[in-house]
Amino acid sequence: MTLAFDLLLALSLLWTAWRTLATPRLDRALVLFIVFGLLMSLAWARLAAPDIGLAEAAIGAGLTGALLLDAYGVLRRRVRP
Repeated sequence: MTLAFDLLLALSLLWTAWRTLATPRLDRALVLFIVFGLLMSLAWARLAAPDIGLAEAAIGAGLTGALLLDAYGVLRRRVRP
């Protein structure tokens, strides 16, 4: 059962990373980046490194994701008069 979960997690990481880089819409790419960070934190927890997983969730997905979404909001306001 754990092998199936690990395989599903690895495939989800690869798919999310590919979709993040291949999507033409910036807003969708930002959301996929946050999802990738959360999946990566779960992968670190599965690799018995919960401290790195927590740091990835807090900094990688949480803080960086919020900053990128805020920057995207500022860009949208500046582009549209």
